[in-house]
Amino acid sequence: MQVATEAKTIRVRGGTRLYGRVAIGGAKNAALPAMAAALLTDEECLLDNVPVLEDTLVMADLLRWLGADVEFDQENRRVRICAANIHRFDAPPELVERMRASFLVSGPLLSRFGEASSSPPGGCRLGTRPVDVDLRGFRRMGAEITQTDGGYVMRARRLYGAELYMDYPSHTGTENLLMAATLARGTTTIVNAASEPEISFLGSILRDMGARISGVGTPHIRVHGVDRLRGYRAAILPDRIEAGTFAIAAAITDGEVILDNVSEPDMLPLTYKLREAGAEVWWNQTSMLVRGRGELHATEIQALPFPGFPTDLQAAFAVLMTQAKGQSRIFERVFNDRLRYAAELAKLGADITVIDRQQAIINGPTRLRGADVEALDIRSGACLVLAGLVAEGETRIGQIQHLRRGYEDIVEKFASLGAEISYL
Repeated sequence: MQVATEAKTIRVRGGTRLYGRVAIGGAKNAALPAMAAALLTDEECLLDNVPVLEDTLVMADLLRWLGADVEFDQENRRVRICAANIHRFDAPPELVERMRASFLVSGPLLSRFGEASSSPPGGCRLGTRPVDVDLRGFRRMGAEITQTDGGYVMRARRLYGAELYMDYPSHTGTENLLMAATLARGTTTIVNAASEPEISFLGSILRDMGARISGVGTPHIRVHGVDRLRGYRAAILPDRIEAGTFAIAAAITDGEVILDNVSEPDMLPLTYKLREAGAEVWWNQTSMLVRGRGELHATEIQALPFPGFPTDLQAAFAVLMTQAKGQSRIFERVFNDRLRYAAELAKLGADITVIDRQQAIINGPTRLRGADVEALDIRSGACLVLAGLVAEGETRIGQIQHLRRGYEDIVEKFASLGAEISYL
């Protein structure tokens, strides 16, 4: 991990078919809300299979700042949290600006202690990502929220159950409101809730803690508040986005890769699209085999909330489209500025046109050639690594600190499959 931390650039030489098998790690987007949920109880909470990423390390530091006792055993990927002595309710700007998920501590703090404050959360620049869904829900539950120059101050003597309608199925908003409702007095309903697997996982943890919840994993969640929650022990579910990245890599390099520790239902949207594009996908319990079959076919994806195609995989799938025969299209329905990576792909020779910031047309197959490019966010960084795998010559990817936020050992894992890839 030391080399990855110090390095600023990834170098990839294309033209190698990927073969072998790779173990998929725990999902960052499941680990972060699970860690925040520990604030709902004064008992010890234990998480296994936690990915060692910048974001999980930042969340650990944030919980320590608030007063929690946190032990992160990175070698065994285990985190122990005890929030019995919380003495602060403010999330410091230097941590919040590094990770959007830092705002997830607001719901638990407000529900258990009646107070929370935070600056606007940071993270990847993907367009407009307001927290108005969270704030509107907190207000409906009885919180007083003051907006200051530095962010938001939230207070409530006690949260009360309410009927909440979300204007859009926000992933983070659903998690925040779900956690806040567990200790609220009365019954809360969340309509148009997000349904991602990571939210279902959070719901299972909260139920283990003693929360009374039904409907998690559907657009309609009901929560009956309780007075107290207990500790939990859980193992983070597999990262469907990491799995998808390696699956796409196998297809575009005409390789054959087995992904271990993968959930078939969570991968369904990608599985359909890989097969539609001409790749072979086979399943055996928790292992997924992806095999390239030579020619890839143009296709269309629409990035939507689950069970739609994951927005976090559309950049990676764009690389497949550059190698597919015909005209492919991407429609980004979640974020309004997630196609900025197109300019970096174009530096490598991709025939890609962005329309109205949320639609892209890609003509292929196109011969990509190595160049110097920059990762603009986590997923565009993965996109450029994949592009480097099929580009002629050498591709150098800068700003790889973004990749460290979402992919653990990405260089080592690709190298184990035969890729010519290293840190600089």
